[in-house]
Amino acid sequence: MTNPLLQDWTTPFGLPPFDLITDEDFAPAVDAALVESRANIAAIADNSDAPNFANTVEALEQADETLGRVLGAFYNVAGADSNPKREALQREFAPLLSAYGSEVSENNALFARVEAVWEKRAELDLTDEQQRVLMLTRRGFVRAGAQLEGKAAEDLRTARSRLSVLGTDFTQNLLADERAWFMHLDVDDLIGLPDFVIATAKAAGEEKDAGGPVVTLSRSLIVPFLQFSERRDLRQKAYEAWGARGANGGKTDNRGIAAETLKLREQRAQLLGYDTFADFKLETEMAGTPGAVRGLLMQVWVPAKAAAEADAAVLQRMLHADGFDGPLEPWDWRFYSEKRRKELHDLDEAELKPYLQLDRMIEASFACAKRLFGLEFTAIEGPVYHPDVRLWEVTRDGAHVAVFIGDYFARGSKRSGAWCSAMRSQQRLSGDVRPHVVNVCNFAKPEAGKVALLSYDDARTLFHEFGHALHQMLSDVTYESISGTSVARDFVELPSQLYEHWLEVPEVLAEFATHADTGEAMPKDLLNRMLGAATYDMGFQTVEYVASALVDLGFHDGPAPADPMQRQAEILEELGMPHAIRMRHATPHFAHVFAGDGYSSGYYSYMWSEVMDADAFAAFEEAGDPFDADTAKRLEETVLSSGGSVDAAALYTAFRGRLPGVEALLKGRGLDKAA
Repeated sequence: MTNPLLQDWTTPFGLPPFDLITDEDFAPAVDAALVESRANIAAIADNSDAPNFANTVEALEQADETLGRVLGAFYNVAGADSNPKREALQREFAPLLSAYGSEVSENNALFARVEAVWEKRAELDLTDEQQRVLMLTRRGFVRAGAQLEGKAAEDLRTARSRLSVLGTDFTQNLLADERAWFMHLDVDDLIGLPDFVIATAKAAGEEKDAGGPVVTLSRSLIVPFLQFSERRDLRQKAYEAWGARGANGGKTDNRGIAAETLKLREQRAQLLGYDTFADFKLETEMAGTPGAVRGLLMQVWVPAKAAAEADAAVLQRMLHADGFDGPLEPWDWRFYSEKRRKELHDLDEAELKPYLQLDRMIEASFACAKRLFGLEFTAIEGPVYHPDVRLWEVTRDGAHVAVFIGDYFARGSKRSGAWCSAMRSQQRLSGDVRPHVVNVCNFAKPEAGKVALLSYDDARTLFHEFGHALHQMLSDVTYESISGTSVARDFVELPSQLYEHWLEVPEVLAEFATHADTGEAMPKDLLNRMLGAATYDMGFQTVEYVASALVDLGFHDGPAPADPMQRQAEILEELGMPHAIRMRHATPHFAHVFAGDGYSSGYYSYMWSEVMDADAFAAFEEAGDPFDADTAKRLEETVLSSGGSVDAAALYTAFRGRLPGVEALLKGRGLDKAA
């Protein structure tokens, strides 16, 4: 029987034929694709013709086309709809793919050809884009160890292989802990919970077959539970379970994995000639150095901590007024902060939530993209990996641009968080290849027949991930290696965080924030109260984020700690972490940092990008219109279409005329007046 992963995909727009693919197809497809890739690499390395850009660099760009197609389908499914078979395949593939990567980077004949093209680049009449791809290709080889020999090369190969396994294990352990824990809620346990939280808890109970409502560790359920539950004992139980993910002992405990990961990263960096892993990792980012990262974070930490401590004093007085002695605890913060928000802004989540329907927020994100960039979204049918998944064709002036794939609801088979990926990236080297872009979220699924409602934070998440999707959709480059979001890590969050600003535009909310039952628009008074509260509790939010970023940096900017949990505690003590706030991501569940190298030494990237996004949206405000056509065109032409074809700082400067300072960020977070 033929393997559908290896056939021509005759599906709409060449989508993966998920209706034909079984889990048994993945391993043989990966094996066959690796055979093909190895043959392609050998053909490039052994080519008797003199090396040039086409027969070496462009050939490398196309060497893994089948492998990329197969893995694009697999890893999207494995992250969003896992099962024991897919988890086993992830464990199987990790060392295989690492070994293949090492083979390529250690192929002396191949690197010699790349180096030969590099040395004669001035004679080759290359385009700017080609020069960039050549530089990045050579840099990738060097940073992967192509210049190492003997034992050093072997040690690097071993470290990379082990790191790939550890990243997979970390992810799967975290998913297992999130999937396993839930807390039953009896009638007396529902006190204080608004109807939407009860409905969400009932839906979660149905999914768990628990025979009644439950609290799970899904952020879109546990956060509102912590905001509204009057049962302090249950808030504590839920919060501590949430914080203990990956640190529960037994086979799913991630603390040992974190320690080994950090040691191997240090070894990898030192083999390549760097003092620390942070030095190695940040060399290719906008920040450049650990010192630059720490400088930015501390500029934000000081006013954020001052604001948070002032807020904590108020919340603690509210706690004591309720008859509880002792300090404000982390499981108290959201509960009393929600009460205080109601007092200060006459606003609570229960009043707001019916106006934030998932479908209407999707419509809003599409409508903004149409006004800014002329994009149209039309629902289509096609093969999907789960019944919850939805498909849209994206067009502009009648021409096909992309396929957009939305997978919005939480389920036990999906890893936590939200992300954007591409099953297929834009490029022109192999023809006019248009992207298949995926947004995955973990919003609470409603009861059958009910409308899905979002929190304001959920709505921001939706816009954030859609900003990433636009970066993929509007990509206009020749080479896949620099397509879409293939940019510096601390630049990649700019389009996503910038797009969040359009959710806050009053005319957008006036049109799309409509009541789930009545269909009426959000009253102007409520809209104004909601926007007026935009910077409420920003001290708390900033502290929990920056603490995580500083711990990440501290792990990698110096000797690897033998006990990461002890090092985490030391860093937080040095910072004077407020008692009632904990890191947004504690080490055992810090997937950004330990599920792979992506955000290692790089969790600061969200803050680095926020400096830019605050300044970038100001360009629209200065133009007098959040949908100013000229500014939108300039944004697309400089940032969104360019991928990694130009240095990130140059792209931003081309859009804005200069690089930004931290002032716009502090003002946007309401921290500009904090001590």
